[in-house]
Amino acid sequence: MNGGPTVLVTGAGGFLGAEVTARLLAAGHRVLALLHRNGDIVRNSGKRLKAPQGSLTRLTGDITRPGLGLDAEQLRLAAGADRIVHCAGITDFGLPAQLYQDVNVTGTENVLTLARTHGTPLVHVSTAYVAGERDGTVQEDELDVGQRFGNTYESSKLRAETLVREAAGDGLPVVVIRPSIVAGERRTGQVRDYKTLYPVVRLITKGRVRTIPGHYDALLDLVPVDYVADLIAEAATRFEDARGRTLHAVASRPLTLRDLSDVLAEYPSFQVARWVPSSVFSEDALPVGERLCHERVISLYTAYMSRRIRFDNSGTVAFSRFPVPVGGPPYLRKLLDHGLKTGYLGAPSPGTAESVLITAGEGGTA
Repeated sequence: MNGGPTVLVTGAGGFLGAEVTARLLAAGHRVLALLHRNGDIVRNSGKRLKAPQGSLTRLTGDITRPGLGLDAEQLRLAAGADRIVHCAGITDFGLPAQLYQDVNVTGTENVLTLARTHGTPLVHVSTAYVAGERDGTVQEDELDVGQRFGNTYESSKLRAETLVREAAGDGLPVVVIRPSIVAGERRTGQVRDYKTLYPVVRLITKGRVRTIPGHYDALLDLVPVDYVADLIAEAATRFEDARGRTLHAVASRPLTLRDLSDVLAEYPSFQVARWVPSSVFSEDALPVGERLCHERVISLYTAYMSRRIRFDNSGTVAFSRFPVPVGGPPYLRKLLDHGLKTGYLGAPSPGTAESVLITAGEGGTA
């Protein structure tokens, strides 16, 4: 039996949650893994998580329900946790507003109820894009400054983080982690789930979209999943050092859309789209197939193609023992190389734009 502290991880089966769970186990914690559906926890490598005997307990629940949808015995176990790491949430874009409210906001309320009732320290996973549609540098201690949002996902995460900040003001021990756009592993580019900007890149490289509204100097902050998981697990392990902090989990260098175009142009098999100001972009003027791609996928991400936003991470650097990933074109090349290796960005397959959309998938940030 593992003798370390016990950590309840919500969303333990997710892309990020599985990696956080693995790191907590490796650090000697006992983990209560809250899963929406009972099943295996699959890591970013595609392999099932293996845990030392007695160190991992799977709980089947639903964060949208009071008591996290747990039965009496499972709720008793959850109530005895020494820490809670709240990774669960809806990150896909373009879904009904009520779903974001139920999962991201009400789900966080239910986690906070458990934490407050038992005085359990909480590590809450938010997103750097609670900053909304802003330009310039966003500080880690900023939250609601009257910003507009590019989608319902972002606004729901702001509401959730506001609840967490209110709980902290009432005395609950809290750490907030804000990842930017979570992508593949930093050394190899390997990724379990082709979400976030992957569907956009796939449509571009296959020539399905040739014109996209955006600015060449807009900034995309892509951060490796392993770095984000390292930081979250570190905050849970060194909680007293992190307590009260909001930590941006971001790269040293964001990617401009010009960087994106230039790197894509290095690959002979890739097509490259052009970016045009939204003021002159007309979806109606596009060919039918390209218009469908815009309606189904590209339109979900256009807000990210115009922001000139940077995330200050000085607090993260001061706290964490993990080096900040470099990011920029070198990291993008690793992501693209992995996409080619797996066939996700391989030779275009026969069929229409519709077939690409069906397999591309749609996903959000952290």
